[in-house]
Amino acid sequence: MARVTGREAGPGTQSVERAFSLLSEFTEAHPQRRVSELVEATGLGQSTVSRLVGALVALGFLAYDQRSGLYGIGPKVITLAGIGLNELPVHQQSRQVAQNLAADLNLGANVAERRGSELFYLCHFEGRAAGRSSTLVGRRGPLHATAMGKALISELPKAELRDLLGPDLARYTPHTVIDHNGLDKLLREVRARGYALEVEELAFGRACLAAPVRDRTGAIVAALSVSGPLSAMDLANREESLAMQVIEQADQISSGLGYHASAAVS
Repeated sequence: MARVTGREAGPGTQSVERAFSLLSEFTEAHPQRRVSELVEATGLGQSTVSRLVGALVALGFLAYDQRSGLYGIGPKVITLAGIGLNELPVHQQSRQVAQNLAADLNLGANVAERRGSELFYLCHFEGRAAGRSSTLVGRRGPLHATAMGKALISELPKAELRDLLGPDLARYTPHTVIDHNGLDKLLREVRARGYALEVEELAFGRACLAAPVRDRTGAIVAALSVSGPLSAMDLANREESLAMQVIEQADQISSGLGYHASAAVS
């Protein structure tokens, strides 16, 4: 809930802040909203919210469904998101790779980078054995409870990692590692074998395998993964082959970003 505070600002700046506070209230949990809900969530007056919502609809940042009386994200936001996504070097280098991987393996293929203390999905494609009704692009996820997250943080110094994640690690299932010593052990395994695993740590019945993606300096800037139901991943029989393919494709993306293992620029 993003309450708008009365900071010192000009009228134009204040209107922009208020408009963005309204947009921020449209979330995965609440993709559609009524004006009354936006009033309660932001603490703004009814007339202010109604005026700003009307302007956002006119500009295409919000859309109004006359049948339900609900507002949702408009086409202008999707257009801007696509522009921003297409400008990211990691997305440019990885999109086709991930799409091909999903088709070849019939699994989900994902690319994410780290944004602060969370991972941020840049690409998401589904294979026939790992279909979803919604995209993961733009979603965030925990670093300690996902294969991609563990790949992303696998080379961070311990002190930096603890500062980043804080003292308490959230539990999502009984399989989630929630202590730093246990996480350190998992990250050592990631560094030793070159890929990370996640088996029902974030959600029951699902598994994921991820490898790091590096830029020209050798720094880990993203992760590539394959994921799906436990039965489709079949790690007992497929772990080695999946790991080889994911690492190979992650290396291809890294090469596109200018990384060469024998001559990384420090």
